[in-house]
Amino acid sequence: MEASMTKSISGTCSAMRNNHVRDPGVKAGSSGNARLPENCGRLIRLIGPGGAGKSTVGSALATQLGVTFLDLDEEFMKRVGDISIHIDHMGYESYARENVGIYMSMATVSPSVIALSSGFMTYPYNIHSDYVKVRAEIADSPTTFVLIPSVDFETCVHETVRRQVGRPFGRSSEREEAVIRERYAIYLAIPSAKIETKRPVGEIVEQIADLLPPNTPLCRPMNRD
Repeated sequence: MEASMTKSISGTCSAMRNNHVRDPGVKAGSSGNARLPENCGRLIRLIGPGGAGKSTVGSALATQLGVTFLDLDEEFMKRVGDISIHIDHMGYESYARENVGIYMSMATVSPSVIALSSGFMTYPYNIHSDYVKVRAEIADSPTTFVLIPSVDFETCVHETVRRQVGRPFGRSSEREEAVIRERYAIYLAIPSAKIETKRPVGEIVEQIADLLPPNTPLCRPMNRD
């Protein structure tokens, strides 16, 4: 029976990898007739503050599940350019609007794990004509997870600042602290599982895999026993 289950899981994974839905060409920032993809149940979204480990955990989780990993920040830089330069020249609202459009085109690639930008769930509701709909779908999905260093407020602030100041963006510790203090309550209010990330990546990946709904059309990790 175990061999049969392993064969079934392996076959499902192969079939899903061979049937990815390709990007139909939704342009960044477009609002026209854009609509949410019908395959949202085949997406895992990782949200949370900068430095929470979304990219690291997302990559490891996608590898374990045998699906595509996508990073919204990396995709923005591929399509538009350096994030800091764009914000300096065009403003934060322009960046956020472009980011929503880019996310919508990325969300057509399934099955996949997507690491969202740290501020994605904190944008003004009028930033993009589809943002309210997009945000609600992400927040309400059982395959969305909030990654956060700790659910304890001060521990989260301290750890986020510690991680962020060691990254290449060069923002001051004061600025990083102000950002996480402002956004912490927003992350905690999202009705998704909160995953604390002050521990080994493998443990985090296993927890998320275990929390996936049993009927979600995503590959589950194979039993190693």
